[in-house]
Amino acid sequence: MSKALENASTASTKQHIVFRLLKKSLTVIAAFSALGLLSYLFSLLTKIHGKSLPESYFANGYPSILGLLDSELFMGFVFVVTIGIICYTLLLFWRLHEVAVHKAEAMSSAHTQIVFALSLCGLFIDKTWWVLAIIIAFGRWDVLANRLSSIISNGLKGDK
Repeated sequence: MSKALENASTASTKQHIVFRLLKKSLTVIAAFSALGLLSYLFSLLTKIHGKSLPESYFANGYPSILGLLDSELFMGFVFVVTIGIICYTLLLFWRLHEVAVHKAEAMSSAHTQIVFALSLCGLFIDKTWWVLAIIIAFGRWDVLANRLSSIISNGLKGDK
């Protein structure tokens, strides 16, 4: 009985691995297809000089880079990649900016709203507010409160 369960589990695991591999490969194919399609669509929006290649595009009988730069499809590809890199960089900057808020939410801190407000002030007013939000979000306030409480307690009791 356990041998049958083990065989079924192994077959299920193999199917799961094949399914994940197929899913990954289809995702990569779809991404490259979308990139190619976007490049082609942006190339339709341009009209550069014409289609005949002048003799200045060649050096010693070999084509130079100017021919590639004159291609509408290549320039559409460059545009799509440039816009993608700019969007990805802006996304990374936003994630960096929101690191304090995510840390406060992950710790289920009572300071989540003030960290969010300080983070927005840091975005629009001054970066000092963002630094203060980072300090509040990553500070161990329970440890600080216990330590301050023990200092005050020791000060009131006094060592006589």
